[in-house]
Amino acid sequence: MAERRLLVLFGSQTGTAQDTAERVGREAKRRHLQCRVEALDSCDVANLIHEPLVVFVCATTGQGDPPDNMKAFWRFLFRRNLPAGSLCQLDYAVLGLGDSSYPKFNFVAKKLHKRLLQLGGNPLLPVALGDDQHDLGPDAVVDPWLVALWDKILALYPLPAGLEIISPDVRLPPKYTLHFLPEDSPHPESAPPQPPAPRAAPCELHPFAARLLSNQRVTAQSHFQDVRLMEFDIAGSGITFSAGDVVMIQPQNCPEDVQQFCQLLRLEPHRHFVLEPTEHGTALPPLLPQPCTVQYLVTHYLDISCVPRRSFFELLASFSTDELEREKLQEFSSAQGQEELYSYCNRPRRTTLEALWDFPHTTCAIPADYLLDLIPRIRPRAFSIASSLLAHPERMQILVAVVQYKTRLSKPRRGLCSTWLASLNPEQGDVRVPLWVKKGGMKFPADPATPVIMIGPGTGVAPFRAAIQERVALGRRGNCLFFGCRYKSKDFYCQAEWEELVTKGLLTLFTAFSRDQEEKVYVQHRIRENGRLLWELLSTGNAHVYLAG
Repeated sequence: MAERRLLVLFGSQTGTAQDTAERVGREAKRRHLQCRVEALDSCDVANLIHEPLVVFVCATTGQGDPPDNMKAFWRFLFRRNLPAGSLCQLDYAVLGLGDSSYPKFNFVAKKLHKRLLQLGGNPLLPVALGDDQHDLGPDAVVDPWLVALWDKILALYPLPAGLEIISPDVRLPPKYTLHFLPEDSPHPESAPPQPPAPRAAPCELHPFAARLLSNQRVTAQSHFQDVRLMEFDIAGSGITFSAGDVVMIQPQNCPEDVQQFCQLLRLEPHRHFVLEPTEHGTALPPLLPQPCTVQYLVTHYLDISCVPRRSFFELLASFSTDELEREKLQEFSSAQGQEELYSYCNRPRRTTLEALWDFPHTTCAIPADYLLDLIPRIRPRAFSIASSLLAHPERMQILVAVVQYKTRLSKPRRGLCSTWLASLNPEQGDVRVPLWVKKGGMKFPADPATPVIMIGPGTGVAPFRAAIQERVALGRRGNCLFFGCRYKSKDFYCQAEWEELVTKGLLTLFTAFSRDQEEKVYVQHRIRENGRLLWELLSTGNAHVYLAG
């Protein structure tokens, strides 16, 4: 009988595609299939020719781009020299996750499906196009598609004699077990494993712990929005960047949330444990030291402030010993309960920690072994770099708007990363922030004669500050900036810097302060007023136009 083996590969930017891929993996295990779930860039693409059965789960980002963790796979798959029949032994299915309010809706999934077909693959089903805009979210498409997928797969690979599909009421084993060490056993200090002196540039698996040099509020104290200009020391990191590049920052949970979480789950923060994979071949999560403390795991790894997904409630229901709580959790994890879940979680942006508060009997029954299955890892956040190495060697600056807003919940919602960054005080000793750099989507012209028109309202001005610093250092003129904010006196970022460049004739600046007069004035009004100048720069100077929000 053919080997019952399934590979699930995902390309995920925000974690939704990974969550869906893991759901496919769980459903495969209930059908007694050997199953691996991996990011597309973690698998060896050349081995696809040996795989009999693969399900691809792919998100589409930006303007129809593949997510970061499938870019290498994407480049390989579209090589011209791949032979037409190279995947003729492959049965496959593609599940796309997208948003129909974007013009290139599910572009990656459609293109992948077509390419696999060109290479001789045999599609089990038409490509699924999950849509964030649907009232029930992507699950409106995913749920029925998965039912059809399992029918196809079980027809090809019937259940072995005497085995039945494992019922949804039976909980699957956890991905890892936490072996708690005796309280008195000696342990090395639980610092994250520091990589040896960087051979290559820092990356997600080996971030650079940059020292924070300054954290300055650049909006007036009376202004509703707190915005910070932060500077890091990157000397010795091997990091290089140019205007338009992006810094990725790995944030952490605040001590109060960590303490609450440990109390709710009756965990001892200072206990050490080692992680062991349940199945042979499962890799340990990167960036977690071994042994590790509960406090380190909750502070640096578990995203207890994210809005929980349907899969969270599904697993939580299986721990519940309280009938009322279990019924509600089962409703949230059912297809019929998705509207209810949306208004409980997504609309008010309720966090995982707050949801755990609402189910106290269930929460205190969560086995520690399931923590990494229940709660996703904290994802890094991207910021436009707001400085140039030519102006500030060995330094990097970012402009951070601290995210805080109200929903119907009594407590204001706070952005995890911006709130953490704003709380850091470089005067309180050696404060470090884990970071690495990614190429950005903006490329500035190589020809020094090409003028540049930059439109950057609010913190959207950050990449243009880097570009202007870089261009001025290289002696390039033709720098034109449209900047907009609410009040000249409250949120005009980098005002002195711009005015000095204007005085020196190195910058043409147009400002729009929307609330400083009766009628609101925005950057688009200034663009219209200066239409003749812009047209001249575009028609005779071949100017490039950049816009950041």
